[in-house]
Amino acid sequence: MNDDVRNIVLGVIAAGLSASLGWFVRTYLWKRKLRRKQTFFGLPDNSESLLVVNRDPSSADLAVHRFDVFALLELSALIKDCGAHVQMITQEAVRQGFGERTEFCVGGPGSNRRMAAHIAAMLPGIRFNTDPEPGPDRAAFEIGSERYRLEPGVSEHVILARITTGQPDQARPVFLFCGQRAITNQAATRYLARNHERLHRKYGTGTFVLLLKVVNSQAYGADVVELVADVTRAAQSPPPSTPAQISHRAP
Repeated sequence: MNDDVRNIVLGVIAAGLSASLGWFVRTYLWKRKLRRKQTFFGLPDNSESLLVVNRDPSSADLAVHRFDVFALLELSALIKDCGAHVQMITQEAVRQGFGERTEFCVGGPGSNRRMAAHIAAMLPGIRFNTDPEPGPDRAAFEIGSERYRLEPGVSEHVILARITTGQPDQARPVFLFCGQRAITNQAATRYLARNHERLHRKYGTGTFVLLLKVVNSQAYGADVVELVADVTRAAQSPPPSTPAQISHRAP
């Protein structure tokens, strides 16, 4: 074997080793990222999850608002990426406890009884105006001593929460997407899909409650979302006895 042939053979071997090492590293990093995602969402391989669907309160039929459908589609894609299975069920038909399966609950308490039950049981510091009559406080949130009004198409709020009981035998979380309008529910699911790695680094697998603001949805749809505040402590505390103040706080 002359020098030229030997150099070619060594080059091929080196290229093969380099490619194999690169494939191994990429596979390892991809699997580690997937495991972190599965841990955050409580969705190990082939696990079961639940999508709780609300109803459109503006419709006399048992319909789902189109923006809520978009939110459900985004959540379904996220669940599929984790290698898990999903059962979609209406809010009237849910008959299971908390923590048995990872649950994604979409819609405000006025359109989703399951959401109303979760809020009342685990987030007593959050109150909603579900009065259908027009008025400045229609669909307003009260969190602690702050009130967040709805300005349709201009400034709309949504609560994004990850809730766990902290019990070892109830490790599966519940995710809440509770907005003032259907488009805010979609915005919250999109925010979670884009920011779950950052949220995992900050909160681990614990409980958090975030207040988000959807800005100018009439122009930008569900794409422009700002974090207003981490309201975990206020949401888990009993409501104050004094009336809530209207908040104009910037994020």
